[in-house]
Amino acid sequence: MVAIRATCIILCSLAIVNADLLSPLSDAFIEIINSRQSTWKAGRNFPLDMSLRAIKKMMGAIPDSDVLNLHSVYHDQDFIDSLPESFDPRDKWPSCPTLNEIRDQGSCGSCWAFGAVEAMTDRYCIYSNGTKHFHFSAEDLLSCCPVCGLGCNGGMPTLAWEYWKHFGIVSGGSYNSSQGCLPYQIAPCEHHVPGNRMPCSGDTGTPKCYRKCRDGFPSTYKDDKKYGKHVFSVRGGEQHIKAELFKNGPVEGAFTVYADLLAYKSGVYKHVAGDELGGHAIKIMGWGVENGNKYWLIANSWNSDWGDNGFFKILRGEDHCGIESSIVAGEPLL
Repeated sequence: MVAIRATCIILCSLAIVNADLLSPLSDAFIEIINSRQSTWKAGRNFPLDMSLRAIKKMMGAIPDSDVLNLHSVYHDQDFIDSLPESFDPRDKWPSCPTLNEIRDQGSCGSCWAFGAVEAMTDRYCIYSNGTKHFHFSAEDLLSCCPVCGLGCNGGMPTLAWEYWKHFGIVSGGSYNSSQGCLPYQIAPCEHHVPGNRMPCSGDTGTPKCYRKCRDGFPSTYKDDKKYGKHVFSVRGGEQHIKAELFKNGPVEGAFTVYADLLAYKSGVYKHVAGDELGGHAIKIMGWGVENGNKYWLIANSWNSDWGDNGFFKILRGEDHCGIESSIVAGEPLL
């Protein structure tokens, strides 16, 4: 009886605490999140002493009104009605290994570029029925697209896809790799504890654009480029987004990040507490239902030790945090 009473006192105390006055990385903030809902589990990801400024730097999706000017794709109702209750593209296209990949944008607001090249990479494989593989370079898009925005200080997903269509993007792997023409130059930073990476400082500048492949790469920068054939938005809401994912593969989306997402571990995320941190771009992969809660399956770009092995689920069907309002995708030119 004493233990039950003590637990009640703790929970009641958490209920009346103003979460917005707490550090979003504090244990008390995490406890509040877990006490106020049951659809997802919060825990420690980022180091306790990491600066909020550095975290905000990673929110690099600039408000993108250009999405309204794109051609919008809609799908037939009969096709929509035939869609399954859940869908994971890794099951449908097992010969496209990048569907399992989680990249790391490092201490740079390059999420807009990562969400784009991740979906482009998957779609290049999917549109070829798994016969062609090309790992689009986040480095090339981040550094060499001046019209996309401000590099490490943010960019617009729509313009990233338009750049792909009109100017092309070369291949490139992760930091310190020898994959592709232009591997990523910015080192991974720590999104989880305990960890052995450098802290995310928020001070990283945009790398210089080099229109030349790394030494030893067997092709020229110009010859390595691959292009998009069509670029479009998906603006018909939940059902049309599902249809696009099922038919053609992952898309890029953007949404508003609140402080509680930093502590995501598992389950279906729904904003509970904390201030708005900024806009963030990601790759939307699939959908499902967990414990009665509909969700989108998302691949983040904060390394595989953040969240649920780098992935997370977010409430589906209610445009939660704006997740369904800015969907961009395209068809690769094979």
